[in-house]
Amino acid sequence: MTAHVNAQGASLRPIERRVRRLSTDGVPTAEIARRFRRRPETIERVQQMSELRRPDGGSAVHGDVLRPIERRVLRWRAEGVGHGDIAAKFQRSDRFIQQVERLARYRLDAG
Repeated sequence: MTAHVNAQGASLRPIERRVRRLSTDGVPTAEIARRFRRRPETIERVQQMSELRRPDGGSAVHGDVLRPIERRVLRWRAEGVGHGDIAAKFQRSDRFIQQVERLARYRLDAG
């Protein structure tokens, strides 16, 4: 699989590649929006954001190995919040939150 790279060297997400390809092919923004079931303003933002520089070529913060939910769960656990309380905030089960916490700790240790 080949990596698609924009002018700044950051790899593009699939939606960004598809929107840019359609736009380059001359498809109007309104038609692209219809195809993606989005508003034209949203498609314009996707096009603009695909031109921005990304330090690591992805959506994660540079050097960060955790997903946002993992960071929040670890922060709340460090503050003494129980699994049940966190699960209620995310409308998930206690078991799910425990699994997220285990995976986050594993990723920190490995990464």
